[in-house]
Amino acid sequence: MAAPLLLAIDQGTSGTKVILADKTGSIAARGHAPIGETHPHPGWVEQDPIEIWQSVQRAVAGCLDGHDPARVAAVGLSTQRESIVAWDRLTGAPLTPVISWQDQRSAALCDALRSPEVEGLVRARSGLPLDPMFSALKASWLRRHHPGASEAIQTGRAVIGTIDSWLLSRLSNDEPVIEIGNASRTQLLDVASGTWDEDLLALFGVPENALPRVVRSTGPFPTVRGLQPLRDGTPVLAVMGDSHSALFAHGAFAPGQIKATYGTGSSIMGLIERPDGLHPGLCLTIGWQIDDPAFAAEGNIRATGAALRWMAGILGMSVDAMTELGARSQSRGAVLVPGFTGLGAPWWDRDAVGILTNLSLNTSSAELARAALEAVVHQVADVVEVIETTTGTARDLFTDGGPTRNDALMQMQADLLGCTIHRSAAPELSALGVAHMAGLGAGVWNWEELRALPRPRETILPRVGLANRSTQRSHWQAAIARARSGTACRAPALETA
Repeated sequence: MAAPLLLAIDQGTSGTKVILADKTGSIAARGHAPIGETHPHPGWVEQDPIEIWQSVQRAVAGCLDGHDPARVAAVGLSTQRESIVAWDRLTGAPLTPVISWQDQRSAALCDALRSPEVEGLVRARSGLPLDPMFSALKASWLRRHHPGASEAIQTGRAVIGTIDSWLLSRLSNDEPVIEIGNASRTQLLDVASGTWDEDLLALFGVPENALPRVVRSTGPFPTVRGLQPLRDGTPVLAVMGDSHSALFAHGAFAPGQIKATYGTGSSIMGLIERPDGLHPGLCLTIGWQIDDPAFAAEGNIRATGAALRWMAGILGMSVDAMTELGARSQSRGAVLVPGFTGLGAPWWDRDAVGILTNLSLNTSSAELARAALEAVVHQVADVVEVIETTTGTARDLFTDGGPTRNDALMQMQADLLGCTIHRSAAPELSALGVAHMAGLGAGVWNWEELRALPRPRETILPRVGLANRSTQRSHWQAAIARARSGTACRAPALETA
């Protein structure tokens, strides 16, 4: 018989990637389908749930072109997190657009709820800071304001789910389910018990009967149906959030191993021994659950790749040209703090503003380009340093994502942290992680074999001494303080429904 293959679907913000992985961990085929997003009002970010499903169908078909679908032993699913959609429980038809993780329409609801008592409750139960990025406030907004969903949510006819729940629902009419790591990003889950929390549901006004059932990262999930050319009945054996899956693919199975995924924003994550005593600037997340939950500390940065694109636009050049210019230059004191929608971890300051500081009449475009690169590595360093308060000093950092292809950026990161960077050579790391987990479930390999799989990566060593690092960090921290004290500079938000 032909050796089995594992099909992994990575449904992300900008598109869907699909890979076929074999027993050696090598990628035998790839498929991709882009998706769009719309911005109906300032701060709103929406996607079409049907387009997302169709992108999965197209990417799967493209990946399997020329391959025998009968060889696929199992399917894994990795998805963008925090984004939500409501659909009709009986017909399966979407009732709302996908409200993206980037969406800020629930900011006013967030402010109305905010108090020390509420923030303490939310943090203690969910492990997350009260913030519009997470799903709970988006669900609350849908229940209050969306004409196509409000009544259906109240009566229990609607299901409110994350992208993993939505895609799994397209495969089956069975009871809707949500993978526990994705559920831990909704701000409605008690992370200690792994169940929906009554107090959080009441706080955000989300009825429990509108939510999917929480299951482990290994399911049980519905089998494949209507996802041609896959055979109906092919099992789905692994589901994870995209950042969680990337951590799994790095082989970072032990506390103290930290990975940074660079994209539009960035996720820095590492497993921890205990879920208590976490630095308040970090999120407590369930990385995955096969047997017992694997708890992780995570810091979410809102603008890393977005900061590079913004500066490239300001300078009137491509991102590649801008990063090349910055790599050859020095910032000479210029600092960019990309607080375009406030700051995420470790500050979680929605009132922080974006600033360019320490400019002079001699400041050049090259220095601005360098400041944009430095904004990325300083934000990552901020999070790594607070994760170290829980896990101990990080000697190594595993990195992945599109911006990591830039050698200068990765060298700057190694220099700033004074640690070794292990840059993944695989661009499909989020897909590989769920392929690895699905392979465990299908018996393609055991844990020992999985740990031994080759993980191609490049090593980047630090070059800069401690004194230089300390000076750079001092300049950055002074700029952060200015950005966080500059709330009077932010224009009032427009009133929207």
